[in-house]
Amino acid sequence: MSKSLFLAATMLAASPVLAAPQDGGSVKDEIQALKERLAELEKRLAEKEQEEKEKLVVVEKREVNKDTAAKETTNTRTVAYDTGVQARLDKLEKKTEENENWPIKIHGAVRFQYEYNDYNSGNENRGGDLDFDIFRLNFDGEIGDVILSAEYRWFHYMDVVKHAWFGYNFTDNWQGQVGVVKVPFGNMPYNSHSYFFNSTFYVGLEDEHDNGVRLRYRSDDWHFDIAYHKSDEQGGVDGSTSDRTARYNYDTVGIRAPGQGAYDTPALPIGESNSYALRGARIFTFSDDHNLELGLSAQGNNYYSGSAADGFSALQQFENQNVGNRFAWGAHGNYNNGPWNVQLQYADYEYDLDVENTGVYMGAYAYYDAIPTEAKIYTGNVAYTLPVEIGPITSLTFYNDHSIITDKAGYQDDTWMNVLGVAVAAGGGFYTYVDFVRAKNQPFIGGNIATDGGEVNNRFNINFGYYF
Repeated sequence: MSKSLFLAATMLAASPVLAAPQDGGSVKDEIQALKERLAELEKRLAEKEQEEKEKLVVVEKREVNKDTAAKETTNTRTVAYDTGVQARLDKLEKKTEENENWPIKIHGAVRFQYEYNDYNSGNENRGGDLDFDIFRLNFDGEIGDVILSAEYRWFHYMDVVKHAWFGYNFTDNWQGQVGVVKVPFGNMPYNSHSYFFNSTFYVGLEDEHDNGVRLRYRSDDWHFDIAYHKSDEQGGVDGSTSDRTARYNYDTVGIRAPGQGAYDTPALPIGESNSYALRGARIFTFSDDHNLELGLSAQGNNYYSGSAADGFSALQQFENQNVGNRFAWGAHGNYNNGPWNVQLQYADYEYDLDVENTGVYMGAYAYYDAIPTEAKIYTGNVAYTLPVEIGPITSLTFYNDHSIITDKAGYQDDTWMNVLGVAVAAGGGFYTYVDFVRAKNQPFIGGNIATDGGEVNNRFNINFGYYF
């Protein structure tokens, strides 16, 4: 008997009825009357239950059926009076879900570095040095169709912005960016595989970022970039910064007057202003992991001066004005075939300055470094990625990056650098570069680009970090 029928029968039993009939006809009539009365009571009961349901909130509860080895689940229903708790719980759960899926992702890295070289007697005598490298934070995401991407880095000797920009996708192919944006040039995002980049990085032609706007076009077959940069990331020659060398990438920050050393403070500070960059590349896709990208790049920079340094009064006539420009162009190719990657690039740059000089100064990593006003750069890199299962290690990328800077204005000796190494990925967040570098007249390897007569130096380097 159903619950409703039982309740109806109970109510019927409590209702007043006539005494039992004495003959068969009367019994039949009485039974019919009772049936009609029961139907009426069941109708009234159904209406009553519907009214009660409207006052209740049905709460789903999932219970584990412990009687089966497969631990199957069954759904049961229970009821509870609506005290507002469920509504508040729903609101909290929604808020928690929103927080877990916050549109701006915060991530970063912590890195350390071991170095052993043969051009620093102290380092060599100690058997190398282990130092803190960087702590960095990245912010990437999108709120209301507006894109954010930013990275800030802390070293033990400086802290810097690498990039920071807002963006918007106008279509599926076109994106605009404004802020400290990447300068499009050459093989991207990097013309290298190692921790030390290629020699292109040290003359400001690899992984460079400046203040401006950038328009990107991306399709399966074509990549185009158009960029306008008002200044370098520090705001140019009169930017509000206390140290013009405190920056991640190399920018031209001064003119090297005759008689100045390779690492001196510039005789006349200069800074980029009203610059442009263009890049185009054609992608040929042969299969999912087999493709070739061929491209051309060009960029031009104007330079405005600040106040001449003490002791260089002859340069005062060139203060606070446009003192020249630079033009650079490059041809580049990037080939991928399964685990193999090959990068080739040619780049040529030339400064046209109104001031007598023996080169220009680049600023980065808390020091000045001189480069010639004209040079050609050849780079060739090859890498092979091998998936492995060695404890937490998931892949090994073996590479050899090689670069040559030649035809240097005012200097006879070439700069060259060869980096033989392996990048180790482990645990989903641990990444290590193991590099053996052999170079001549190369920054960070005991030399300088605007120098003749340098020695061949060697450096063994391990940079390891956790990326989160």
